[in-house]
Amino acid sequence: MRRNGRTLEMGGIATPVENGRIASVFVAGALFILCMPLMLATAMIVFATLGRPLIFRQLRAGIAARPFSIIKFRTMREDRDATGQLLPDHLRETRLTRLLRRIRLDELPQFLSVARNEMAFVGPRPLGPVTIAGFGELGRVRCRVLPGITGWAQVNGNTRLSNEEKLALDIWYVDHAGWWLDTRILLLTVSTLIAGEKRNATSIHEAERHVAERYGACVLLTSTGEDRR
Repeated sequence: MRRNGRTLEMGGIATPVENGRIASVFVAGALFILCMPLMLATAMIVFATLGRPLIFRQLRAGIAARPFSIIKFRTMREDRDATGQLLPDHLRETRLTRLLRRIRLDELPQFLSVARNEMAFVGPRPLGPVTIAGFGELGRVRCRVLPGITGWAQVNGNTRLSNEEKLALDIWYVDHAGWWLDTRILLLTVSTLIAGEKRNATSIHEAERHVAERYGACVLLTSTGEDRR
């Protein structure tokens, strides 16, 4: 298993080796600074459409399931129904914040998480600790690499995927991770931002078959109210 170069196996968990991390930290820090004008514009849109707070924070599981606080711009209201459950996403967004989510401007603060070695540019999107724990063995597999700003599930359908399909694609990525795949995902991310999200039936089928053959099971994501893009 790898992340940013070679990895060592310790207690069944792949631990990142520093080879390549200095470059990732430098790039993430530089991007964070360069994107400040975009983040300022995004913050102004959030303030004008939703008010305060501008930032959304939530506890997520990182590598080896270690918790960290994910940071992004808030794009939804906290509107709830009569039973106290959050309303569907499309009822809590505005037209402008929906656009921010589509072109991923709400994710820009996560460059800081990459610089802190809490996330990588590419990897499974970070989920909550309770959700990860509910996956059992597949949760441990999913947490063998750093969570990412973009990932294999995000470029193969993302919001058009079922929860089971996202998990299968994440597990497939972990078991096939490498620099070539990360580069491909980054390029596909740009394509997705331009052309929109499309289901890739071939990648989905391959991932589901891989999980079934190697692990013999697939686990449903539980509903936790977290943003699972």
